[in-house]
Amino acid sequence: MDHLTLQDLFDRRLDFPDLDTRKRLSRLVGIDAIKSRLTKILGILVNPSGPRAWATRFHPDANVLLDYVERRPPLTILAGDVGSGKTELAETIGDAIARQEDIPVTLYPLSLATRGSGKVGEMTKLVSSAFELTVQAAEKLKRADGKASGGIILLVDEADALTQSREDSQMHHEDRAGVNAFIRGVDRLAAKRLPAVVILCTNRLSAIDPAVQRRAADIFTFGRPNAEQRKAVLAAPLSEAGFRESQIDKIVDATGGAGPSSIGCTFSDLTQRLLPTLVLEAYPDSAISFESALAIAENLVPTPQFKDGQK
Repeated sequence: MDHLTLQDLFDRRLDFPDLDTRKRLSRLVGIDAIKSRLTKILGILVNPSGPRAWATRFHPDANVLLDYVERRPPLTILAGDVGSGKTELAETIGDAIARQEDIPVTLYPLSLATRGSGKVGEMTKLVSSAFELTVQAAEKLKRADGKASGGIILLVDEADALTQSREDSQMHHEDRAGVNAFIRGVDRLAAKRLPAVVILCTNRLSAIDPAVQRRAADIFTFGRPNAEQRKAVLAAPLSEAGFRESQIDKIVDATGGAGPSSIGCTFSDLTQRLLPTLVLEAYPDSAISFESALAIAENLVPTPQFKDGQK
């Protein structure tokens, strides 16, 4: 516990730009507005020279305005239903930031093991160590001229397990201490103005501590894809299989749920269940038929809806 390494704290380390990651990010269709805004927010936070160059060009006297932008906390929250694409976006957005800002970006996904084994002081020490290593890495990337030579993203998935509200009367004191350590870590990154940001992913936004939510530069909410978004996911692969647009539209409708109380498919239902099933149903002796595809879509049971606030 006294000499924690990157391997102890993080599941893996991902470096961007990366061609495979770029492909993964491009396949997240239907959430272009979120991708664009998140890239800009995180890009500004890890590389403040970008907005300064922009201000010099378009608003040379906007010093106060620019200061407000630069002082935003280095934290964003991605919240929403299971299978809505938030974790995939968090794991791949670093590639877009690296390309936009023209700097290398490294992702540190915090391991769930960071919660520790419940011993007094363990989780606090682990969270503090994670931020300490993030600070050390980011300090090496900060330059005197303001342009970062790289950026760091600290990703916390299932964040409600680590930053749950301290207002819960049943919360263990060690969990409270862990949340305090997390808040101190975010504040430390902000005070030092380091090229590092934190992304939290959660299915339960209401469970996140209010002080953590207040520090977020932005909170993005993800829902299940509507018909337009489902078509954006399905159109290309089904067109490759020879389907006509009218046939694609029928499959899109079938994945939207039937009846007022039914729910539609999630993004992951479409990409990880429906499309692979179409291939496996036909492989290896036949082509994918529209009739078979429509039947599979109509019988696909969407992932149950996660209710925010449930215990």
